[in-house]
Amino acid sequence: MTSYAPSEILKTHEVTNQPDQFAGRNLYLMDTPMREAVQREAGDWLHKRLTDLGSKMGSEEYQEHGRLANRHIPELRSFDRFGRRLDEVEFHPAYHELMKVAMDHNIHDLSWTTKEQGAHVSHVAMAALLTHADAGVGCPINMTYAAVPALRTDPAVTQPWLDKILGGAYDAQLRPISQKRGVTVGMAMTEKQGGSDVRANTTRAECIDRTSGTYRLTGHKWFCSAPMSDGFLTLAQAPGGLSCFLVPRITEDGERNAIHVMRLKDKLGNKSNASSEIEYHGATAQLLGEEGRGVKVIIDMVHHTRVGTLAGTVGMMHMALAHAINHVSSRRAFQRTLIDQPAMRGVIADLSLEYEAAVALTMRVARAFSSEDAGEKAFARLAVAVGKFWLTKRNPNFIYECMECHGGAGYVEEAPLARIFRESPLNAIWEGSGNVIALDILRTLARAPLAIEALRAEIELGRGANTDLDRGIDDIFDELAKGEVAEYRARHVAERLALVLQGSLLARHAPQAVADGFIATRLGACRSGIYGDLPRGVDTGTIIARQDLTA
Repeated sequence: MTSYAPSEILKTHEVTNQPDQFAGRNLYLMDTPMREAVQREAGDWLHKRLTDLGSKMGSEEYQEHGRLANRHIPELRSFDRFGRRLDEVEFHPAYHELMKVAMDHNIHDLSWTTKEQGAHVSHVAMAALLTHADAGVGCPINMTYAAVPALRTDPAVTQPWLDKILGGAYDAQLRPISQKRGVTVGMAMTEKQGGSDVRANTTRAECIDRTSGTYRLTGHKWFCSAPMSDGFLTLAQAPGGLSCFLVPRITEDGERNAIHVMRLKDKLGNKSNASSEIEYHGATAQLLGEEGRGVKVIIDMVHHTRVGTLAGTVGMMHMALAHAINHVSSRRAFQRTLIDQPAMRGVIADLSLEYEAAVALTMRVARAFSSEDAGEKAFARLAVAVGKFWLTKRNPNFIYECMECHGGAGYVEEAPLARIFRESPLNAIWEGSGNVIALDILRTLARAPLAIEALRAEIELGRGANTDLDRGIDDIFDELAKGEVAEYRARHVAERLALVLQGSLLARHAPQAVADGFIATRLGACRSGIYGDLPRGVDTGTIIARQDLTA
């Protein structure tokens, strides 16, 4: 980390016309759409928490932690020097610091412990801020958060784990959970032969003690995110069918469980996170719920990890957009600052519209996750899938456009945009890739009338504000009213539902310039697939000013 300003006077030239240093900003206070959405969906109780975290994640110290955690990637130690099995993953100290600050700020558990309104807004907003420093630590934090409802299905078995999650602190030591200050929980479902089709899993579960629910698992997992977790929720074939199990990394008698980490995945991005392939060699496991009910037990975990993909996506979008605005606001070309040039101004304004809409959808979904109302629960079930499909699909091109705003300077590894860009496809892939999510939306539309009623009711609240929005609402619901939608139309339906939901939310909650600009370019006659293709009359000044880099 730099302690003193670097020299700008070099032997051959003076360094000029470069953007200001980005570090040292409050990432929450500078984000007007997010602040407004948090206030709207949860009230003011989160303001101080998010302000504190926004300051920390925007600091030079934590931006450097994120860089180092991705530069010095995890390493697998399969054996010690004597040839004894370890199956341990070593991380750079920066990774541990990021995990510590995440759990110190209760990103993993506040949604489950607070009595305040909009409880899950806290997780989503804080997870988005965490992503500004590093997206990789978001995986174990998000999974630990999402594991809570699955663990609560069988508290007789899992209460010791819940006690260590809720209120627990980061503790990276390898030891039984009874000796730890806090724990993290991962997930191991995917196998080579099935992928998203978990019912094709072949991992076997043999009952050892039916009274205690103890089993031994034998098989493989093609993807196991965060193998350094203290325990894993996993699916295996028991005599009664596909079942869910909790597999500790260290058993209560202090023995290493028979979980062999075969290798770490060499991924495009998400470098700080140690995704892995594992094998169970008679690993000790506890049955959760009943045999044959594994999908029912773990589905709530998947539901909540999906809202985590929205949090990570808006976090990446904001970080990329803020860097782009910082660059074009400082850099001059052809005698004018870049932001004052109409073509660049149009791109930045259009990207800002995309971000506004993403935040509005994400935080509305987060509020729905916080409610016990049946209609809100149904809305959350469908809307999180709609958001997961659309926002994560839009993210890579969004990040690329932010990178292009920097010219060649954005394409080098020293710039943060390269890391963000490599990270950007992942949220669209894990927790159900595009087709899986789109088809899930169709199934929900066909089987859960309350969900579509709740989604339509939410969207209809924006009717009358904009004729293009009204037309878009009519078009998609007219199609749905005709009966079962063919599978090849699944992506179309997902896209249109996302756009009318975003349009409705902005029409009600955003400045008119933002709402009208978004609706005209996404639902109107001037719709285009190119950022910066704005119709005449769009108030770019109002739109861009909502990203305040002075905070």
